[in-house]
Amino acid sequence: MNALPLPVVSRLPHVGTTIFSVMSALAAEHGAVNLGQGFPDFDCDPALLDCVERALRAGHNQYPPMPGVPALREAVAAKLMAFYDHQADPGTEITITAGATQAILTAVLALVHPGDEVIVLEPCYDSYAPNIELAGGRVVRVPLTPGSFRPDFARIAAAIGPRTRLLMINSPHNPSATAWTAEEIRQLHDLLEPTGIWLLADEVYEHMVFDGARHESVLRHPGLAARSIVVSSFGKTFHVTGWKVGYVVAPAGMTAEFRKVHQFNVFTVNTPMQHALADYMGNLASVRDLPAFYQAKRDHFRAGLAATPLKALHTQGSYFQLVDYSAVSTLPETDFCRWLTRECGVAAIPLSAFYEGGFEQGLIRLCFAKREATLDAALQRLARLQ
Repeated sequence: MNALPLPVVSRLPHVGTTIFSVMSALAAEHGAVNLGQGFPDFDCDPALLDCVERALRAGHNQYPPMPGVPALREAVAAKLMAFYDHQADPGTEITITAGATQAILTAVLALVHPGDEVIVLEPCYDSYAPNIELAGGRVVRVPLTPGSFRPDFARIAAAIGPRTRLLMINSPHNPSATAWTAEEIRQLHDLLEPTGIWLLADEVYEHMVFDGARHESVLRHPGLAARSIVVSSFGKTFHVTGWKVGYVVAPAGMTAEFRKVHQFNVFTVNTPMQHALADYMGNLASVRDLPAFYQAKRDHFRAGLAATPLKALHTQGSYFQLVDYSAVSTLPETDFCRWLTRECGVAAIPLSAFYEGGFEQGLIRLCFAKREATLDAALQRLARLQ
């Protein structure tokens, strides 16, 4: 007699396959140039691969310390001092993680209790809300200003209540490519100063800020750093997204709580890659050169878009470009992205996917972290749009 299948009660009943996976599969099916998913299609610095080989041959193939290889945590501390004049203790305030996504989930699980409220600013990265729900928290959504995607501090203040535990921000911002200004960071400090609210700052695109502007990390501001969990990504910075290595900076007390969760969901992170990154970061020139590297790609891509009917919005940071397609179609964003993939051979991501329930603005997101040949192939196809 066959046993009946056991019922499955989902912890995330509203979550399905992400739009990134859907569009990448559609791109592969139709042979489209995939500018949807955010990853480079070019190699990292060969010197970094040499560091990996040295680490492997040196025998760094067993478990590292749970918080991360000490040399890499020290390298992160040196970078934070060099770029933000922030002194972080590598022993008690820096933890190496299995990428930024794991870092964000771990931070939320460590901080958010059932019934706590967490404010997110929409449009936002798709992992934020499920992370909060897994922790038993309540997601409170506050929209960024449509069109400019600047923070609306009046609306953020109105969303704060007695159960607000955490505010999550992202700068440079995925998907809008905006970057918070020094004045906005000051306003954020003034808003949070009289509260007990923690701040989670997703800064994975910290080294991709353009036109001579600087990245306004919350770590530049002692009043915010004291209440912040800051997340970054070696994968984004060094073009090795598949390595899934990131880090978290937080005050010692919060780091202790973060590590309690970290040790039971991943425990440790890829050992040879940690040693390789520590070796490579002995020279920060590649980090300092990154804004110019990606600005050149941005400018090349935007110049090509000018020959298409798509209207490019301003890109201050990250490696994403929003475009308005209203001159081409009145289709909803997701339908337009499917049409664009099938009929034009270019895959994009609808901006509405970054909002709960969708919010139609006639905008799609393209990724320019690609080889020039890839961008040119996409631009040639987009130029045929009418």
